[in-house]
Amino acid sequence: MSEVALQSHGTGRRVAVRRHGLIVRITHWTNAVVWVFLLMSGLQIFNAHPALYFGNQSNFAHPFLAMEAADDNPARGVTWIAGHSFDTTGWFGVSYDENGEPVERGFPQFLTWPGEQDLATGRRWHFFFAWLFVINGTIYLLSGVLSRHFARDLLPSWSDIRHIPRSIFDHVRFKFPHERRYNVLQKLAYVSAALVALPLMVLTGLTMSPAMNAAFPWLLEIFGGRQSARTIHFITAMFLVLFVFVHLVMVLISGVFNNLRSMITGRYVIEEQADDP
Repeated sequence: MSEVALQSHGTGRRVAVRRHGLIVRITHWTNAVVWVFLLMSGLQIFNAHPALYFGNQSNFAHPFLAMEAADDNPARGVTWIAGHSFDTTGWFGVSYDENGEPVERGFPQFLTWPGEQDLATGRRWHFFFAWLFVINGTIYLLSGVLSRHFARDLLPSWSDIRHIPRSIFDHVRFKFPHERRYNVLQKLAYVSAALVALPLMVLTGLTMSPAMNAAFPWLLEIFGGRQSARTIHFITAMFLVLFVFVHLVMVLISGVFNNLRSMITGRYVIEEQADDP
């Protein structure tokens, strides 16, 4: 890894190390834009039938998750999860339109693309960005394998695993040492997102396509039916929303400028003791 010494202070020095290659940076920012439109258009599609089931058929009487207006009050939003109901008025089930009037919707208008209820347009946007997502992800995966980015920077070693308790303790104390490599919690988070959740999103998305079912019927068997695939697709999307939220929080509290610079220029500044190699 190349490095540039920036400043020395007797007992230590600041060094700019190369942390992110060009392909990683380009695919990262491309994915950030694509992911926003994928999520919002996906919520538009979900709003056409804001309920999830397991199996191959929709069991309208017993959804795993549903967002709707309450039977006794059309202005009250209710979200059902595994048989338990929650009042989510203003957010899920019932939200407010531009005139402040309550309207039955799974997700509110400002979270969907397009904003107004339009399943056909939402599907077109979703499929367009889905292909961009697959192409961008394939470039990232091939680059990561060929450059050994995954093996060198993302896959945790046994030494990393042993340091999980220490890394958790440091994060709880908001102590974020600037290191040459990702810490073990970063590695586990990125591996779970890039190598598990994102491929799972693609596969479950393909499973919901009748054309793909005809070509690859084993996809339905793997995920237990089209409705199960839709539910797993949704849950995985929510996991990625949580991942992005935590990622942004960590960027903010561990050094915004240093983190942004590393993802724009590739250079990440660390502080070392003078006797460090």
